[in-house]
Amino acid sequence: MKIHEFQAKQILKQAGVPVLQAIVARSADEAAAAFAQLDTPIAVVKAQIHAGGRGKGTIIEHPQQHGVQLVRSAAEAEEVASRILGNRLVTIQTGPEGQRVRQVLIEQGCDIARELYLGIVVDRAAAKPVLMVSSEGGVEIEKVAARTPERIFKEHFDPLAGLMDFQARKLCQSLKISGPTARSAASFMKNMCRAFVQYDCSLAEINPLVITGAGEMVALDAKINFDDNALFRHQDLVELRDLDEEDPAEVRAANAGLSYVKLDGNIGCLVNGAGLAMSTMDIIKLHGGEPANFLDVGGGADADQVTEAFRILLGDANVKAVLVNIFGGIMRCTTIAEAIIAAYKTVGFNVPLVVRLEGTEVEEGRKILEAGGVDIITAAGLTEAAEKVVAAAA
Repeated sequence: MKIHEFQAKQILKQAGVPVLQAIVARSADEAAAAFAQLDTPIAVVKAQIHAGGRGKGTIIEHPQQHGVQLVRSAAEAEEVASRILGNRLVTIQTGPEGQRVRQVLIEQGCDIARELYLGIVVDRAAAKPVLMVSSEGGVEIEKVAARTPERIFKEHFDPLAGLMDFQARKLCQSLKISGPTARSAASFMKNMCRAFVQYDCSLAEINPLVITGAGEMVALDAKINFDDNALFRHQDLVELRDLDEEDPAEVRAANAGLSYVKLDGNIGCLVNGAGLAMSTMDIIKLHGGEPANFLDVGGGADADQVTEAFRILLGDANVKAVLVNIFGGIMRCTTIAEAIIAAYKTVGFNVPLVVRLEGTEVEEGRKILEAGGVDIITAAGLTEAAEKVVAAAA
């Protein structure tokens, strides 16, 4: 689960991580009032969307405007906010359609002496969280990793013990941080690692992480993602979820207990099992097609869930054909067959439907489809199914 920058900073502040004073505004008038309330000679207006690259991103309706801008008066804050709010911001992570901005963060200015990078993820190979820092702050870390990997310094830490003092000192030496600033940096890093574990994060990233003219380390930006599987332990975090930032179809699928991710192709995929879903998408691409989604109904879905899956698939205007690929284990082929007929009666199929069934009650399932009078294309194997659905979509 993703959250906004301002929400991430509220969490970090509670964890003892230094952040700048800031106020959220949802209108131009509120932005002007926020600037006045901060009582600072300079402030930054930051678009709040679930995507990175906002500083270099552009507002579709105002191409000269970026998602992060300096302002020096309440009137300027109001003007900039009016051009950002309600409009779509395009960044390297949003795609060309952009994301609508519904709120901005007005943050006090900062005396920046150095810009650094800090990130924490779970290293699955090491079975531990890993803290990464770099002297290349404000730059896309993927580019740093590709071009100058020697500038990224890493320390794995025990989730129970947290980051140790000697590890913090080691990272400070790598970043050439010393004196009182090193003490500030060590506290910053240890508190970040503690918060990462406490809130079951999957990602915590500060870019840029800055050292001020006074020698203090401060989170100038903040990005936090949470492990969805651990949210049952954090009901307060669930309340931070912004459904406006998520794909409506993905939200709808999640509410129905389905795993759905929208992609850019035109062939809908309905499968049971994540591994089968990946294989299905791979073989579609192998035969020249492009998957429109990842949709896994799982092993225990009932007819209602499968019918809802069809509604979601067929509601995507980009879908030109659908491949149903089921290997019945816990999921019975008869359940899928009955759901296909139910969906046909309630939703209707406006695109070709290719069905491949194997496994538990497969013969019974095929008989149900034959007797149901549904206009479908059957396939005996996965290769045949892929070839037929790619041809149908074309």
